[in-house]
Amino acid sequence: MLDFLRQEGISEEIIREIESFRAQYPLSDASSYRVPNPSYRYYGKEIWEMALTALLSGENLLLVGPKATGKNVLAENLAAVFHRPEWDISFYLNTDASSLIGTDTFRNGEVTLRHGPIYQCAEMGGFGILDEINMAKNESLAVLHATLDFRRIIDVPGYDRITLSPATRFIATMNYGYAGTRELNEALMSRFMVINMPLISQDNLKKLLLAQVPNLKEEYAEQFSALFDDIRKKCESGEISTKPLDLRGLLSSIKLIENGLTALQALEMGIVNKSTDDFERQLVSDVLSARISASLSAAELFHIR
Repeated sequence: MLDFLRQEGISEEIIREIESFRAQYPLSDASSYRVPNPSYRYYGKEIWEMALTALLSGENLLLVGPKATGKNVLAENLAAVFHRPEWDISFYLNTDASSLIGTDTFRNGEVTLRHGPIYQCAEMGGFGILDEINMAKNESLAVLHATLDFRRIIDVPGYDRITLSPATRFIATMNYGYAGTRELNEALMSRFMVINMPLISQDNLKKLLLAQVPNLKEEYAEQFSALFDDIRKKCESGEISTKPLDLRGLLSSIKLIENGLTALQALEMGIVNKSTDDFERQLVSDVLSARISASLSAAELFHIR
């Protein structure tokens, strides 16, 4: 990952600080299996530098942005760069304080605390990824207040007070406009450094496609990048919903073409059929046909191995 940062143009000074962080907080054998090995890389020098500097300064991060901006990809990449164990904590309707900190359990003839993900992350110096934090209930958010501010503690009722490891960081993500989301209150927002995640550029998307599908011809990587940008513009203008704006779907479609499907079949599965409206599906199909031939085959799209 450090070599990747150098390729992205990150300064050697920041990379040396990361190496110093790793040396200062060596990884325990008990948590090494939790260090992520990202399938995708995040591309964007400016965002990388802001995120790395904030975490090196001991801050927590809030990544804010619409769909397909790479919030979770960046969060996972950051845990990998710092070589820290990662806990993925999704906030949904039933997430409460006990599921975050821990619950009572009966073990060896006595009641003990079965540690939850926030507890484990705090104790082991991990990176906690708080996914869609603006869907959290008030009870869940109350747990985070003392955890995320200068106190860096967790009071466990009936047990003890936990002090966070100095290596522990929390990276939250949020997406405005999803059903069930709401504004974060000022007290919680003040506990984060906030990065507004930009939409991935065509150049960076091309890099991502070529990194994920090395056999893809460069001219078609450019076409798929432009196709994704065309769909995004349709979303921004309000002509279609964001359902077909699916970067994972695009990557999977390219891999399906490599494995024998035609471009039409693969892109229908990965992009077009994500929409449930007939009229919208037709609009998306028109965008696809303007960029990519429906009969395009693997022989045309990929270098011969």
